[in-house]
Amino acid sequence: MRTTRTIGLLLLTTVILTACTQVRPWERGILARQEMAWEADPLESLLNDHIFFSKEASSGGNSAAGGGCGCN
Repeated sequence: MRTTRTIGLLLLTTVILTACTQVRPWERGILARQEMAWEADPLESLLNDHIFFSKEASSGGNSAAGGGCGCN
């Protein structure tokens, strides 16, 4: 049972680590295209941020925790 679990864990680790590959310099041009952006339309992104911060009554970065009330 323990051997099976260890082999399974090693196999899972191998699969996860082989899935992470570096982006080659000649592939960066493909990934930098506008279609590959998280939000392809910058105007829509600004509008969504404005709506979000208006509803939250806050301003600043998107990564900070807490709401606009001042409580964390």
